[in-house]
Amino acid sequence: MSRFYISAAHKSSGKTTLSLGLAAAMTQEGFRVQTFKKGPDYIDPMWLREASGRPCYNLDFNTMQPDEIRGLVATRLQGMDIGLVEGNKGLFDGMALDLSNSNAALARLLATPVVLVIDVQGMTRGIAPLLLGYMQFDPQVRIGGVILNKVAGSRHETKLRETIEHYTDIPVVGAVHRNPDLRIDERHLGLVPSNEASGARDLIDRIAALIRDQVDLSRLRKIAATAPGLATPAERSQTVEPAPALRIGIARDAAFGFYYPDDLEALEAAGASLVPIDTLTDTELPAIDGLFIGGGFPEACMDRLEANTGLRRAIHDAIEAGLPTYAECGGLMYLTRSLHWQDRRAEMVGIIPADTVMHARPQGRGYIVLREAAAHPWQGTAPPDTIAAHEFHYSRLENFDTDAARFAYQVVRGSGMDGRHDGYVYKNLLACYAHLRDTGQYHWALRFVDFVRRTKTPHHTGEGDDARTNVLE
Repeated sequence: MSRFYISAAHKSSGKTTLSLGLAAAMTQEGFRVQTFKKGPDYIDPMWLREASGRPCYNLDFNTMQPDEIRGLVATRLQGMDIGLVEGNKGLFDGMALDLSNSNAALARLLATPVVLVIDVQGMTRGIAPLLLGYMQFDPQVRIGGVILNKVAGSRHETKLRETIEHYTDIPVVGAVHRNPDLRIDERHLGLVPSNEASGARDLIDRIAALIRDQVDLSRLRKIAATAPGLATPAERSQTVEPAPALRIGIARDAAFGFYYPDDLEALEAAGASLVPIDTLTDTELPAIDGLFIGGGFPEACMDRLEANTGLRRAIHDAIEAGLPTYAECGGLMYLTRSLHWQDRRAEMVGIIPADTVMHARPQGRGYIVLREAAAHPWQGTAPPDTIAAHEFHYSRLENFDTDAARFAYQVVRGSGMDGRHDGYVYKNLLACYAHLRDTGQYHWALRFVDFVRRTKTPHHTGEGDDARTNVLE
């Protein structure tokens, strides 16, 4: 259960670059590293997965209960040598005034020592009151060490180390000097995802080499080893004979890559066999019983998506024929008539009667609250009164007759498709801007797989072009 928590005084301090460098460096030394990311972010976990060679799991107070968070961390640390939790924003930043959803609250919940990353540009002796303030603000949060980032040179480093050693008892675990190689390109939603970045592995290896030379990994592991054990949840016994697996296609390529690993595991646990689909190169759909198109950056691949007319036509016709389909955000955009970005236009699948237009500023951003409407096509276990989710999109749907459309959700808080609704429903398609998370509050994966199973015809074999599904109106 050895683990540490990477946090900072403020956002853009270099947490992600240092976290993936640390994960990669320790992995290269032969340690089994399990990474976690606070919040609903998709992109940082994709980089951390690439760095450690293992899926990175999100820890989110918005969609998970405290016991669920502790249980996930304890379970995923089984058999690992060390765990790394990357925070978001600053240590004491959060939406709640009482800091109940802050990084500090998560570090307390997990009883995990914090390694504070400080951007020291323009700072020397002033680092002492900063660190002392962080130590005293919440004494229950144990700051186990500090990594100085963006150090100007050896003289700068000496002054900072002398000051910290004189005024505090916080060990300096490392001092990382300014270097253009410690940089990952960014886009409007943050870092460019690792599934798009050319040479992502080479970049991570270069960062790992720099971090290895400037951070005391042995000392960091000793700090991590001071974390107490976490109780592992008891496994649930399997009393029901599993049903035959369903083949559910999943779009995974440079355009679509926003998936939570535990959501995919939940789909498989519910009886789905996930069949990868490349929307950029595959010209037809494989034999599948359902389809899942997650989020991503279709606008960055719009020309290639448009050029693949064979797959666009196949997806359109399959949904018209009743193929159970679930699409989130980028997947929703792909299913509209067209995509407009930077004075360019590209034809998309065309099953949703709307046009997607990219804007310079976010059109929906942050945590949202949904309520299921009567038109929701998935049945099964009754949903909670409200569903916690999140959205982050720069696009908006235009030329869309919302009065004639059917929607799966009412938006209690957030933007959705029109400020009031989200989750466009057509035949067996559900497409929304909201990103759902399969947790104890809402097991969407089980409901979707059950929906796919119910719509599958008795004679359907999952083979050949003649395979079809029933249409639920």
